[in-house]
Amino acid sequence: MRPPDAPDWEATAAGWLLDLCPPDYRRFPGLRRHVVVLARFAVLHVEAQQLATRRGLSEIRGDLRDVADEAVVTAAVQTFQLEDARLLAVRREVGLVEEALRGRRYRVRM
Repeated sequence: MRPPDAPDWEATAAGWLLDLCPPDYRRFPGLRRHVVVLARFAVLHVEAQQLATRRGLSEIRGDLRDVADEAVVTAAVQTFQLEDARLLAVRREVGLVEEALRGRRYRVRM
């Protein structure tokens, strides 16, 4: 995705945001025309994924106790933990894109 204010940055942002959303979102031309709306949809979608991942993490041991051995359960827990960390980063990225589409800019500070 191109940085904010670069030529066609909103089009590249739309493509990136659509990659994060359910495939059916591509059917709605209004989301491509109004990228800030698409960004809001993407934020909500990622937040829902975070909730589902955290729920899965809290329930996985009990759900798999009778159908999988401990090694499989541990691997499933680790997978949920990795996904939770990934989604945390994605949520931050999507939030920064949404803010940029609203006219706010993030400046790196050292």
